[in-house]
Amino acid sequence: MSTSAFRNGEPRAVRVKVTRSEVVVDLSDGRTVSAPLAWYPRLLHGTQGERHNWRLVAGGSGINWPDLDEDLSVDGLLDGRTSSESQASLKKWLSARSRGRVRRRIHMPVRRSPRK
Repeated sequence: MSTSAFRNGEPRAVRVKVTRSEVVVDLSDGRTVSAPLAWYPRLLHGTQGERHNWRLVAGGSGINWPDLDEDLSVDGLLDGRTSSESQASLKKWLSARSRGRVRRRIHMPVRRSPRK
């Protein structure tokens, strides 16, 4: 017989909110846990739209931000774990983001409809 973490009473994320300074997660057991965005640099550097584009994974035991390639676990939040990403990895990610934004601005001209 298999057991799931949910049946064992471990809390799951049911709602997520990211403010300018923190990530706030409502849990299935009625608690709310929050952590500073400074603990998660990819969230900190994300745009408002990227921060709001999240999804629950593994039945709510994790949260994924696909635009930022960031994942947080409920267990990690409850344990107070910060991001384990190395500074070299973060620097590379930030560099790629800035190059991508410049390219988009240069290669996406504004198209205007012809005047009639």
